Amino acid sequence: MAHKVLSPSDLAASLEHLAGWASIDGKIAKTFEFENFIEAFGWMAQVALHAEKLDHHPEWFNVYRTVKVELQTHDAGPAVTDLDVKLARIMNTLAGH
Repeated sequence: MAHKVLSPSDLAASLEHLAGWASIDGKIAKTFEFENFIEAFGWMAQVALHAEKLDHHPEWFNVYRTVKVELQTHDAGPAVTDLDVKLARIMNTLAGH
């Protein structure tokens, strides 16, 4: 399924509604902070279930209670698409943002 590549104005509009996310180097990115490693890892496990259903897997890096996430759709250029925004919304919801 092809996903809509976001224009710069569409991306800016989407980011206005995605707390904490920013456009960096052709990706959208956010750093999540949790109370401890167990909460961070539990959140990652929850996200993984959604990512698998979407067939869209994040680039992320975890150290203790911090998870740095970058999203882009590799088979769309790579570029930021509606799929990245959808997964970012899910991540925010699961993190309580």
